[in-house]
Amino acid sequence: MDTEGTYDARGTGADRVPRPAGPPPAAPPPPAHAPYPRRPPAADAGVEEWLRTPRPVREPGVWRYGHTPRPPEKREGVSDRSLLVGVLISVLSGLLLWSLWRNGYIPYRLVPLKLFTPGDWWYAGTFGGPRTIEGADALTVYEAVLFGLLVYGCARLGNWSEIFRRHVAGRGQPFLGLATAAGGALAELLVWKDAVPLVRPVLILVASVAGGEIYQSQAVVNVIYTVIALGVLWPFARLGHWRRLLADRFGKRTATAPEAPSAPPDAPTPEQWPELRAAGRTDAADALTAEVRTGRMNDVDVARLRHAWTVGRGHPERLAALTEAVLRTGGAAALHPSGARDLPRRTARHDLLTGQVRLGGCADDPRNPYARRGSGLALEPALLGTSLLAVGPPGAGKSARLVRPVVESLALQALAGRAAVLAVGAAGAELGPDDAFDVVVRIGDPASAHDFDLYGGTTDPDEAASVLAEGLVGDVTHLDSRRAATVLAQLLGPYRAVHGHFPGVPALRELLDGDAAAIDALRETLRAGGHQAMLRELEARTRQKGGAGDPGPVLADRIALLDRPAFAPFFATGAGARPFSLRSLEHLPLRVRIDLPERAHAEASRLLTRLVLAQFTAIAAARTDRSLFVCLVLDDATQAVTAETVRGIRRLRSVNAGAVLTLRTVDDVPEGLHTALLGAVGCCMAFSGITTWDGKRFSEAWGKEWVETREVAQHAVFADQPFTRALHGLRKLVTGKAVTRDAVTVRRVERERWSASELAYELPAGHAVLSLTTVDGEHAPPLLVDLGG
Repeated sequence: MDTEGTYDARGTGADRVPRPAGPPPAAPPPPAHAPYPRRPPAADAGVEEWLRTPRPVREPGVWRYGHTPRPPEKREGVSDRSLLVGVLISVLSGLLLWSLWRNGYIPYRLVPLKLFTPGDWWYAGTFGGPRTIEGADALTVYEAVLFGLLVYGCARLGNWSEIFRRHVAGRGQPFLGLATAAGGALAELLVWKDAVPLVRPVLILVASVAGGEIYQSQAVVNVIYTVIALGVLWPFARLGHWRRLLADRFGKRTATAPEAPSAPPDAPTPEQWPELRAAGRTDAADALTAEVRTGRMNDVDVARLRHAWTVGRGHPERLAALTEAVLRTGGAAALHPSGARDLPRRTARHDLLTGQVRLGGCADDPRNPYARRGSGLALEPALLGTSLLAVGPPGAGKSARLVRPVVESLALQALAGRAAVLAVGAAGAELGPDDAFDVVVRIGDPASAHDFDLYGGTTDPDEAASVLAEGLVGDVTHLDSRRAATVLAQLLGPYRAVHGHFPGVPALRELLDGDAAAIDALRETLRAGGHQAMLRELEARTRQKGGAGDPGPVLADRIALLDRPAFAPFFATGAGARPFSLRSLEHLPLRVRIDLPERAHAEASRLLTRLVLAQFTAIAAARTDRSLFVCLVLDDATQAVTAETVRGIRRLRSVNAGAVLTLRTVDDVPEGLHTALLGAVGCCMAFSGITTWDGKRFSEAWGKEWVETREVAQHAVFADQPFTRALHGLRKLVTGKAVTRDAVTVRRVERERWSASELAYELPAGHAVLSLTTVDGEHAPPLLVDLGG
């Protein structure tokens, strides 16, 4: 098929098994408008709107598509009841003090004023009042200043500002504007009724500065009255944001409002492909812009062409071919080798620009960080590259809410040319429909179009023996897999030297069983062919057979699990065989699914799962071209993890690969590997329903954190005075409780992020706790996730 110079790889049709070697098959170019779905890439959004939606860079695991940061956390303050009581007490106290002042009950109230004014203005004595008009005017101004200080002090003591922010400003417009307008009107009424000393002090101050003759002009008086009225309204206008309210009301922008920075008028928007225009490919950008605006492209097309453009920038010949293909076929350029432009069905929300798939939302729970509560949670290759281990009982939702969305996301990215996925599960597992994959291997099903290569596509006997030994006996604790690999290599090498390929399952079983006829025939053929080195290998195996600790019988018993009538058409080698090799994932963005006969052949399925995991870690680590993200998804990794595969999983993050493993319990892994496995993966997920034993292991892996605790102790209050004892007795009679006082102790202690009992008994159904780590080493703490949110 026409790869437009982008993939340079062979196709993967339904009747062809991908091979790691050989020329690419010739195929006609794709049609100008290949079939693709009409549904939008995100909920109720077209491609054009989807491209314009912001995706801010956030912490690991945040669903970035249209993400809006949560408002800053409000500190725990005083309750509304306490605030209202404080306001009432401050107002009553202020009125009482002002009444005492006006009626002369506060001693020495005029002493500060007399210290700064001439003595002949006042009558003699401490309580002497003003003798002259100047003294009376000074007293009026003095009382106005004291009134202002009294109001300010009461407002601070009564916390009026908090009441205003919480119950007036917090309600927003137009309530804020109406409330401040009502307050301004009340203030004007009090000022002009002389209930608030403001007008006379202002008139006195103006007369003292400009002279009393200024009031002979009525126009000047009117101006002064207007200034006083506006001065009274000015603080209410500031508090109520009247200018902004009027501007919004009449559609005008205020001069003081900061203008948001806007892009230049001629700057291209995301759907206009600015990266192509910046590189001078205006014709291709115009063609793709028309495709987007007319609805002839979906999100997979956009992601695929952006990736092809990124890859082609370093290769001018590829870039020229891509540009020509865009002008010729539009959004169908640089198609995936399968020719598909989307999956037949999606069950999760995906954002292919960031490579994320949404799993749910962070629960609004105090154990989650405040900023993460309510935000969406998503996985992406940067997280899957550190590998993920999920543990939960059957029915917890591991397959439907984790495995299926992850496989779906990786399959979409494979269509965009950015990833390859290998999904392994039991036959009938909901990993996706058949037409969502390029290769489907149904082991044990005679109708399967593909076989499976037990040797991983390698031609090196030692490499094939090492991986096959890990799959066959890697779970046997008392057997060294290196000795088993040596035994297999002593048989695989001679057999390949004679026949040109590795033995099939029946032939390998005969050799491991030490069948005399098979061994003699192989020996004679080696002698006739002059393969002296391989003959020595075979003779060494013959001498070691039956010795102490010989792994041959165990290997023969394990390979016998695959030598069953149901598997007769599979695992064949030679010229007529068509096995699928995992080595095809090295360079091709393939979507592969392997169905295992777990119901009828449970032990064989576990052996094959272990073999697939061993082959994947070995092949991923040996890749030379690591531009393609490769991920293995095991729907059930029971008894598949070995010491060698744990080391292989740890190496995946450095080779742009990852693995997703699910277990019913951590005890499905040998006890000696529990700590190593949890340390090898960067992302851990505990589903609801796990046991306390599993919870303990996750709790230890997630560690502890410093928290602030408050301890309140109540101490009885003993009164010494008779009157106080009587009050305490009356209070106890009324409330039924003794009089106590609280002693609060605040300490910083180190506690587990999630305890074993919390994980086992406090996780609601449909929830999980997930910790994340990126390949760059950035961490996210364990988060309680609502998988349906």
